[in-house]
Amino acid sequence: MTHDVIIVGGGIVGLATGFRLLEARPNARLLLLEKESTLAAHQTGNNSGVLHSGLYYKPGSEKARLSVSGLRQMVAFCREHGVAHEICGKIVVATSEEELPRLENLWERGNANGLLGLRKLAREQIREIEPHAAGLAAIHVPQEGIVDYPAVCEKLGELIRKNGGEIKLSTRVLKIVSNGNEKIVETGSGEFRARFVVTCGGLHADRMVKAAGQKPAVKIIPFRGEYYKIKPERQSLVRHLIYPVPNPKFPFLGVHFTRLIHGGIEAGPNAVLAFAREGYRWSNINLRDLAGSVCFPGLWKFFAVHPSMCGYEIRRSFSRREFCRSLQKLVPEIREADLEPGGSGVRAQAMTSDGKLVEDFRFEEGSGILHVLNAPSPAATASLAIGAKISEKVLPLL
Repeated sequence: MTHDVIIVGGGIVGLATGFRLLEARPNARLLLLEKESTLAAHQTGNNSGVLHSGLYYKPGSEKARLSVSGLRQMVAFCREHGVAHEICGKIVVATSEEELPRLENLWERGNANGLLGLRKLAREQIREIEPHAAGLAAIHVPQEGIVDYPAVCEKLGELIRKNGGEIKLSTRVLKIVSNGNEKIVETGSGEFRARFVVTCGGLHADRMVKAAGQKPAVKIIPFRGEYYKIKPERQSLVRHLIYPVPNPKFPFLGVHFTRLIHGGIEAGPNAVLAFAREGYRWSNINLRDLAGSVCFPGLWKFFAVHPSMCGYEIRRSFSRREFCRSLQKLVPEIREADLEPGGSGVRAQAMTSDGKLVEDFRFEEGSGILHVLNAPSPAATASLAIGAKISEKVLPLL
């Protein structure tokens, strides 16, 4: 059997793409292949479950457009299908004078991106929303919220099957070759044929490009983000979401507080190089993955530009006291004794050979194939919009 479309990857972007394709063309013969025994096993299943509004992203970028549109689509999807979510809002807090101009820049970006209901907060107004937060000023972002992304994926998988699509788990893609007008997808479970292939490989996105005989323009470098949880008796310190103002000198957002959709408060993440693309602890080491990272010149150039940040992130990974000091900038009353170990996730970060992180979503196209090469946060929020964008590209070619 030749399928119309084969999707590689059962994370939220692959599932949302399959859902949107079948929604637009119900009779399409669609097959989704996932190497794990469950859907959403990695980035999607290990993130903090935040619905991002598009505050941080450069106006006009794919991230800005797709996160703003994707948020609306995701909330509508959750309401229609009864997936747990809450639009609780968040505050982004400036805790020093030097952060105030950057906070103003976020205000301008948010308005340029079409966010609704943004409010500037003075110190007293911050305390009205988050009584234990510290800050000179803040932005209140009422559209942001929290959601159960694994439940979203479970529903997407259910709808794909209901609409005639097929999902094969425990099916690792090894190679994608052309045969006339067809693509042959070689897996550990046999060969599958399709008129078009979409790869949503996440942590292995660049490898999917190589598997198709193309040269990826960027390298995926895995960065692990580690979290602490706030002990139940101290969770009253945080009501909703409390974020710092990002420092443009550093490539990561910084630790923050997130209320979880099924209860509890999470604090983090930091950002350290993972020794495996699916390395959720320091002890998880994959020699192939590690060699691929350390032999990549871009990584050493990245370290050379950000030596103090990289060193601090590693130190903070091993020191609860240091982690707590970072959190105290936002909530001064938090104490080391209030923290207990939480989970971790690995971010698939695309990096160029000159050591720069790819900030925007990136798609690469070839004959009969489209690769989602870079889809970090807010890709989960934006997934339905990303799926619609891919669907619009693919369907005219079938």
